[in-house]
Amino acid sequence: MALRLVPDELWELTASLIPQFTPRRQGGGTRPVEDRAVFTAIVYVLTSGYAWRHLPAEFGVSPATAHRRFTAWTRAGLWPRLHRAVLDELGAKGQIDWAAAIVDAAAVRAKKGSLTGPNPVDRAKRGSKLHVLSDAAGLPLVVGVSAANTADIEAFKPLFMALPLIRSRRGPRRRRPDKARADKGYDSAELRAWLRRRGVTPRIARRGIESSERLGRHRWKIERTIAWIFGYRRLTVRYERSANLFAAFLTLAATLTCWKKLAT
Repeated sequence: MALRLVPDELWELTASLIPQFTPRRQGGGTRPVEDRAVFTAIVYVLTSGYAWRHLPAEFGVSPATAHRRFTAWTRAGLWPRLHRAVLDELGAKGQIDWAAAIVDAAAVRAKKGSLTGPNPVDRAKRGSKLHVLSDAAGLPLVVGVSAANTADIEAFKPLFMALPLIRSRRGPRRRRPDKARADKGYDSAELRAWLRRRGVTPRIARRGIESSERLGRHRWKIERTIAWIFGYRRLTVRYERSANLFAAFLTLAATLTCWKKLAT
């Protein structure tokens, strides 16, 4: 199971980015748990959706150790760095389609914690919203978390501004797509002007003008991306009180989604 969850190539890339960790002193001369075992346990929790306390003993990691190191790595910024490293590998092979960036969002229920709010499409039940910006083929380049009552359009600029400089097969690093695609929830003349000033052609549906059929020719790609992300069951309901930890799981899911493209 461990090799299926974390292949050697993925681990080699991850190991080079893991921060130095000072293990807690343990009685009886117990050796510290290896980083790869902890990373594999984290991927298992994300993939299976199981609570930390249900982590199988076969991983050789206690739930407390796995959660503690997950928190430490989150604070150290491991997950965005790993995502960017995978994107660099994809970019170097010409596997990122800069013809367009596509933006969309989806809401999930949340128990408690920061960045939660009443979901207007779920009887005002508390929830969070996942925001995703993908390339033209649906690879998630940037992800983010907000309260469920945050308007989609409010996350548009932060997502674009967070696009990292990504390696190219030829030439300098790149972060600017040719076009930006989004549905009618992002309809704004000011947003279109903002994109044009940055050399990006807006392709944002206009309310009452453009049909949903025309939009659907491109929208299915980002909908598929969100479906891929929700395939990681830990994200279908938010259990983390900390928004940072939930965002860490979301970023890791985006990273693994991109890694699967790289590994094909």
